[in-house]
This record gives sequence, C-alpha cells and structure tokens, in this order.
Amino acid sequence: MDPVKLMTHYAPRDAAGEPGVRPGYKLVMDPLPHVRFKTAMYRIADLHQRRRAHGMGGGLLISGPSGAGKSTIVRAYSAAFPRVHEAERTHIPVLLVTVPSSPTSRSLAGAILEALGRKNAHRGTAPEKTAWLHEFFTRCGVEMLLLDEFHHLLYAPTLSSFRDVTDWLKNFLEDTRVGMVGCGLPAAEFVVNSNEQLARRFSERIRISPFSLEDPADFQEFRGILKALGERLPMGSETPLYEANLARRLLTASYGLMDYVVKVLEGGVSAASSVGLQTLDLDVLAAAFRDRVWRDVPELRISRNVTGHFA
Repeated sequence: MDPVKLMTHYAPRDAAGEPGVRPGYKLVMDPLPHVRFKTAMYRIADLHQRRRAHGMGGGLLISGPSGAGKSTIVRAYSAAFPRVHEAERTHIPVLLVTVPSSPTSRSLAGAILEALGRKNAHRGTAPEKTAWLHEFFTRCGVEMLLLDEFHHLLYAPTLSSFRDVTDWLKNFLEDTRVGMVGCGLPAAEFVVNSNEQLARRFSERIRISPFSLEDPADFQEFRGILKALGERLPMGSETPLYEANLARRLLTASYGLMDYVVKVLEGGVSAASSVGLQTLDLDVLAAAFRDRVWRDVPELRISRNVTGHFA
C-alpha cells in the first residue's frame, strides 16, 4: 500500500469534496548559506586542508542546541566529498558516522566500521576492530572523520566505559592523524573537557547559537532566510514571511531555531491546503505552531502569544 493513497483517502475535504492536504509535504532544499553555516563549513575545510597539506590531523568541536543546524553542516560537508569506487578500493575522503547511544570503545569502533561498509561490523573485540579501522582508513584514504551526536559519549554505560571510550578516541585521533569533527549538543563540551589530552586536541570549537532578536544583524539575516524559504514554498503568504513584524513572531515562536521554522512552514502548507486556502495567513501559521511545535500550548497562550507570535 502506498502511504500517499492512504493520506489522500483520509485527508480532510474542501468545499468541493476534494482532498485538501498536500500528501507528505516536506520542504526539501539545499542548506541555506547563512553566516553560521558558512563559518562552520570554512573551519571544517580549513582543518581538512591542513590534514592534506601536512598529514597531521586535529579536532574541531561543533556544539549547539537541538535544531540549530549542526547535523545539516556535517551532512553537507560529507556530501561535498562523495565516495569514489576505484578498481582496487573505495576512496572515502570524508566519513560521516553517528555515535551510538550509550557507546563503548567497541560499539563506537563498530559504528565506524559499519559506516565504512564492512560486513559484520558488530563482531570482534575492541582491539580487533581498532586494527581493522587502521587498515581500512589507510586503504580507503580517509582524511576526515565526522562524528555526529558526539554528546552520546557522555552517556557511556559506566564511568569506566566513559574513560575508556574517550581515551580510545584520543588515541585513534593520534594514531590515524585524521581530521576529526565532533558535532553535538552542548553536553559534547563536557566530553572533551573530561579528558585533558582530548581537550587539547579539540581546542578548536564552534558554538552554533539560535538566531536572536537582540542582534540587529542576526535578525536581518534571519529575515533573509525567511525570504529564501518563502520562495521555495508551493504557496505564497498573505504577509511576506520576511516582513519585520511577522519575522519577529516567527523567530520568537521558533526560539531562533531553523528546525522549528521549517516545521511551522511545512505545517502551514498542510493546514492551508486542508481548508482550501491558496496562501498562508496568520491563523494557519498559529495552527501549524500548535500542530508541529507545541501541541499542548494553552489556549490563552495561543491567543496572546501565537497570535501574539503570529497575529
């Protein structure tokens, strides 16, 4: 069964009896090159170039709240260096790995092996997996290792496991001489700070902060992003998304996080379609906020804040 068929069958109907919801609408687009994105991409590329030019790696830590765009950054950098299948090997200049939850040195090594494409990556001891990693990194020409969800390291099953996995990471970075980027929630800072030698290797750090109304340049850039997003939506907006008053409401409602902005806009398109509207209006955005961001928002807050945000 096709999910779209089910959505069409159960979608709310407009006045003509036709299904109104755009099935599975999602705003799909390339990352917008705002200042935070460009700064992080430049810093990763700088570390990468130093690794290529001098054969010496190092660490870079990118941290910030959920929804700020950290994973978008490392995915974009990884996508810029696709794997190349050659006669004797698969060349993998940049390897993106998600750190497993409650990791140990063994499970982290297994996750990296799995990302490389090794079969039965879960088998073997930690020393065996480490030896395989050294072999594969050399054979595949891995220059950069990007570790998403880096804060998961903080939640190792025991204190002994935590010390072991951070020591393993420090030694792996030293032995392979790759460039390593850790990307995660602010708790990632505690991971590197807990190990003096790891902290020294991750002395370069970027903090991705939410957009702020307090900084005029930041708010101006946020409005520019809204304009670019509006141009990619399948319907227009009654008030331009980048209009100062509406932009302020969107920033407040989203806490300055782009993930929430996108969710509100995607929900707005679906909500507008479900009632037969051809444009986004303030009521639609308020409904999208409740549906996609804060379902349990009190009615009073909806009326004063969300139509305080959106009206």
